Amino acid sequence: MIYHVRAKFRADTAAAFLAKLTDGTIDNQRPDGSEIVASMDRAVVNSEGQVEWSELCYCNPPLAHERATVLDLHFEDISTEPIEAHEQHEGRPFMQHLGALVSKT
Repeated sequence: MIYHVRAKFRADTAAAFLAKLTDGTIDNQRPDGSEIVASMDRAVVNSEGQVEWSELCYCNPPLAHERATVLDLHFEDISTEPIEAHEQHEGRPFMQHLGALVSKT
């Protein structure tokens, strides 16, 4: 199933999260690492400051493994809603936002 996900990013984890997204740590996580990386590539920061993305997941409850291994370390107030297909959302690309946060430190 595919989910529309909204969450608040924990900016204090930006450097660690960017490193794990780009050094293969998350991508090599099985079974869902490559989908997490692809989801963050699809993610945007919306006008309200929330991060939004769509993600494929077969867990029950939704994103259980992803949350336990990655998402709960870097996001708060995560909500999910089932959707039919991956969606494009309006906002600043999350990876760009993440890079900017890291360059400020």
